[in-house]
Amino acid sequence: MDGLSTPRPVPGFEPPHEPAFAMLDDAVRRFGPRPALDFLGRRWSYEQLGQLTNRAAAGLQKLGVRPGVNVGLCLPNCPYSVIMYHAILKAGGTVVNFNPLYTLPEIEAQARETDVSIMVSMDLALIQDKIGKLAASGLFKRVIICPMGPLLTPLKAIAFRLFKRKELARVPDHAPYVTFERLTSGPAQPAPVAIDPTRHIAVLQFTGGTTGKPKAAQLTHTNISVNVRQVLAVLPGIIPGEERMLAILPFFHVFAMTAVMNLSLSIGAEIILLPRLDLKLLMRTIYHRRPTILPGVPTLFTAISNAAEASGKADLSFIKFCVSGGAPLSAEVQDRFERISHCHILEGYGLSETSPVLALNLPGASKRGSVGRALQGTTIEIRDPENPDVILPQGARGEICARGPQVMPGYYHQREEAQVFTGGAFRTGDIGYLDEEGYLFIVDRIKDIIICGGYNVYPRTIEEAAYQHPAVQDAIAIGVPDQYRGQAPKLFVTLRPGKQATGAQILEFLQERLNKIEMPRSVEIRETLPRTMVGKLSKKELVAEEAEQP
Repeated sequence: MDGLSTPRPVPGFEPPHEPAFAMLDDAVRRFGPRPALDFLGRRWSYEQLGQLTNRAAAGLQKLGVRPGVNVGLCLPNCPYSVIMYHAILKAGGTVVNFNPLYTLPEIEAQARETDVSIMVSMDLALIQDKIGKLAASGLFKRVIICPMGPLLTPLKAIAFRLFKRKELARVPDHAPYVTFERLTSGPAQPAPVAIDPTRHIAVLQFTGGTTGKPKAAQLTHTNISVNVRQVLAVLPGIIPGEERMLAILPFFHVFAMTAVMNLSLSIGAEIILLPRLDLKLLMRTIYHRRPTILPGVPTLFTAISNAAEASGKADLSFIKFCVSGGAPLSAEVQDRFERISHCHILEGYGLSETSPVLALNLPGASKRGSVGRALQGTTIEIRDPENPDVILPQGARGEICARGPQVMPGYYHQREEAQVFTGGAFRTGDIGYLDEEGYLFIVDRIKDIIICGGYNVYPRTIEEAAYQHPAVQDAIAIGVPDQYRGQAPKLFVTLRPGKQATGAQILEFLQERLNKIEMPRSVEIRETLPRTMVGKLSKKELVAEEAEQP
């Protein structure tokens, strides 16, 4: 075998040649009166969502949005994030996703890098205090302000004004500010825009930046539309117009953008929006609204498991399936969640540059430890990291490379194609292998590999072994300087609530599960471990800490 995975034929699957906003238009036609959005108890139908999106698109065109204009979205999960995302695309512009929790310098740097001239924000002080300072500096020509109050039920709106007043920002009523109400007060329909889905960039999506400076991946309309269709083609038991999708993952992250927001619209699902991770609110929403699909990251499934056990309400069998992405899912986390909830987790794999899904495990056809097989139309190759022209045989470990209609054409304002593409295939920077049935197994990231005395040590191997310890909740392994071996592994862990263990006890536990080269030099127990904004465990802060040690 040559290391290629053969895509499975899916009857009736054809890559769409349509703009990304066609998913919403189609849902409005098919499911008009059905609920589209639920935000803290207030609901909007697909018909209402379509009308607001069209009015917002027309308003954006009056502000000068057209092909080639990049518009920033700096919003939490709320109805505005769905409306404005598709309104920007309908107006002909390009969406640039921003994390609202980023610092002012981070937002400024990414806005300058992507030539954002118009920013969509909210009247929440947490966001607007930063956006306002950047607007005052002249960075943005226009700032569209979306107010929190109209999103709430009447009782919640009163309570918010009484008890959360300090969380609201005072926004000037003059240029460059435009209220959402004024933006949507004009024509009911935008002017049609000629869009070539294969060429026009729909989204500039920043990479996670866990191993370097984030870059803006250019995702075309086709990239986004086809990835939704690819995922939908293999998901079982979906009933259009009857599903409820829990949206706790932030839409500014590529996984949620595709596998939560756009996938929901493509099947007419009701999107249950949660603006932040509040565990009590999350569990109350799950049991009250009974979502049928729950996408998440591993830390979310751990949090739900902890809460379910503590409350005694563990049965989540009303959920058809969960989808895990964004970070490696350990066997221990998966086993525990499925044992407690009686609900299956389907793990997938992808990157910002691939819109993002490349592979997915399916119910009844999943393989423990793998991230599934390549989606329809996707080819996965395992190449030699030192000589990427060489495709390795089945079972060999190497760099995961991918080609398919969901793969980006390149990065914005950067000419790195020579480094990130080889033979037309995108180089992911991840190490993995394909088994005899085409299942993909992730070993680690190339940049995370620890070189011990000339041997490759994979941090994920150490972390997986640590997760088997009954007291370990989270684990991160990194390489630290070692005079004899060049580098040595060091393990950082947090403990589960109510559990106790010492570093020496964990090391003793690992001796039966790791070889001598893989054994950590030390184990450090911490209260918390660093995470990215979407909940992934993050190594770079720990690497920086260790580098500063004398």
